[in-house]
Amino acid sequence: MSTSPPTLYPPIESYGFLSDGSACALVSRDGSIDWCCMPHMSDDPSFGRLLDWQRGGHCLLAPHPDTVVQTRRDYADDTLVLHTRHVTRTGRTELTDFLAAPPHRPVPHPRCLARRLRCTVGEIDAVIEVAPRFDFGEIMPSVDDCGATDGGLYTAYGSNKGLLICCDVPLAWCPDRQMLHARVPLKAGEQIRLSLRFVDPAELAPHAPAHPDRPDGVDRALRRTLAWWRTWARRNGDRHELDRQTHRSALIIKGLIHARTGAMAAAATTSLPETPGGERNWDYRYSWVRDSALAVRALHLLGFEHEAGRFNDFTERSAAGSAEQLQIMYGLDGKRRLSEICLDWLDGYRGARPVRVGNLAARQTQHDIYGSLLEVAAVWHSATQPIRPAYWSFLVSVVDLACQRWTEPDHGIWEFRDNPQHFVHSKVMCWVAIDRGLQLAARHGLQAPEARWREAAQAIRDEIDRRGYNTQAGHFVQAFDEPHLDAALLLLPHFGYIDACDPRMVRTTDAIHARLGRKGLLLRYDRADGLDEPEGAFLPCTFWLAECLALQGRKQEAQQVYRRALACANDLGLFSEEYAVSDGHMLGNFPQALTHLAQITARLVLDDMGEA
Repeated sequence: MSTSPPTLYPPIESYGFLSDGSACALVSRDGSIDWCCMPHMSDDPSFGRLLDWQRGGHCLLAPHPDTVVQTRRDYADDTLVLHTRHVTRTGRTELTDFLAAPPHRPVPHPRCLARRLRCTVGEIDAVIEVAPRFDFGEIMPSVDDCGATDGGLYTAYGSNKGLLICCDVPLAWCPDRQMLHARVPLKAGEQIRLSLRFVDPAELAPHAPAHPDRPDGVDRALRRTLAWWRTWARRNGDRHELDRQTHRSALIIKGLIHARTGAMAAAATTSLPETPGGERNWDYRYSWVRDSALAVRALHLLGFEHEAGRFNDFTERSAAGSAEQLQIMYGLDGKRRLSEICLDWLDGYRGARPVRVGNLAARQTQHDIYGSLLEVAAVWHSATQPIRPAYWSFLVSVVDLACQRWTEPDHGIWEFRDNPQHFVHSKVMCWVAIDRGLQLAARHGLQAPEARWREAAQAIRDEIDRRGYNTQAGHFVQAFDEPHLDAALLLLPHFGYIDACDPRMVRTTDAIHARLGRKGLLLRYDRADGLDEPEGAFLPCTFWLAECLALQGRKQEAQQVYRRALACANDLGLFSEEYAVSDGHMLGNFPQALTHLAQITARLVLDDMGEA
């Protein structure tokens, strides 16, 4: 039984996202950091009341909540620097939040969450609360006052984590709530700066840090961070005149890419439920090969070429150059063992249990990985981008595995946890692996068993036509010899398996729209999946539908579907994975890379078709 009323938890859409390419944080409209993982996105949170309001910890810097009458927020142009503007009964404030960009000099990057609250009009009472909790709320850290004379300097340490907390004003320790806090009056022109830097606890206990931070470091870090993001944003080379949402989606994808390795996290969170109060709660803070392949394609189309090459390298490293050792997902550092455990001491977001860390799907068989990998290689290795012999050998072995294993059942793109089946999408992605392998061999003059590959590709097509297509209904189906539909079939034209205007694909699109549609959005599928609660509408699928309709020349329908999905973003342009059509709230982990990627590709197709 949950000990915290669900109403205490802000809706998922109330959060903004911060990243420095390693750490991440979520900031509520109220100015509270309720999720922050440092030094890496997949680490245990230092503030995590998103998953347990009482135990999780938070960091609040804002006008007193009882005085706020209006809130507006946006990101500084071309950045993930967040501005939250509050209007109170007596004044106005601007809260600036960011994770500091790396310093210019070649030193290890200290992960630092920086906050600045300015009173811009009138006067306000500012509230500061710093309540760190480590190991998902199990560890109440030791907090020490370092005795700073110009404000407050504090250390918090426990387990394998430490924070150096620096503020313009002294903070008092509240033993009842186990937190640092202050209430400070501010007049127009005055400000409070607060920084929280991740530090190895061995550097903190039992002594004060050798190089303490100063509050004015927040101002320098802000200038550096703005410049860092804007330099990246200019790298698209003006290939596209991006609309505001597409540009925001590209920045979110960049924020989910691990700067050191090139891996992309599927989302910044774990266990935000796909069903309110339910058990559809998964850890998405890892890198799926499938999602990253879509990211490489989207960023390549936008002109961000560097990311494609880095993910190629990451996948080859993580698999140790062996196709046999491939798995569908990895840790952001390339780690393979992502054992799933349930944290039974946590309430979960609005009582949704269990809270999971790790992901059992890492050990699943999913045959679409082969096509995803070859798609990345085909996008990256243009005619002028040579392929190393060792990498080509790796790719050949991946295609050979696709030829060998396409006849076997798997768990599919949706990672069903019941018995494996012969999913049509998985078979198509094995065909994609072969097709892209043949393309690369021809483009670069490389040796490959082309006759054997072509024979396997044709065999896949023949079997899909025989068992993956419902001749009576006139459309493709989710799995061989089954009647169910699957929105993943909308990706078949995306990967070149079938022309979008082929009558079979048009009928499949219409059937999916009719049977899986819910108030203008799409469910993923219409079969039982072993879990009791129904899930929400799946936003990436809705963007896939818009893309498919556009490719079929159905202009008005494509625009209508695209706008419906676009309306599911929050005021900052962030998407979750799913959406509750019943009450208009976001569901699932957040922000969700796959949704942002689907939005980008749908928009680009609409642009190309003159339908945006």
